Amino acid sequence: MWILFILIPVSLILGGMGLVAFYWALKSDQFSDLDGNAYRILIDKEPLEDPPAPPRTSRKDDPPPGAT
Repeated sequence: MWILFILIPVSLILGGMGLVAFYWALKSDQFSDLDGNAYRILIDKEPLEDPPAPPRTSRKDDPPPGAT
């Protein structure tokens, strides 16, 4: 039963800290542009280049170089 005297104040302090953090986020406009980041990730800033072709490895069936 004595653990309740510790757990109740600790939970109230943690809840208060959560509320303070939430109010700070509201005051500092952390939630002002919720859609901007969602659209910004879809916009390409630079076109992507084609990846380089992998080097060709010779196989056993290939003719030796210079033989046609």
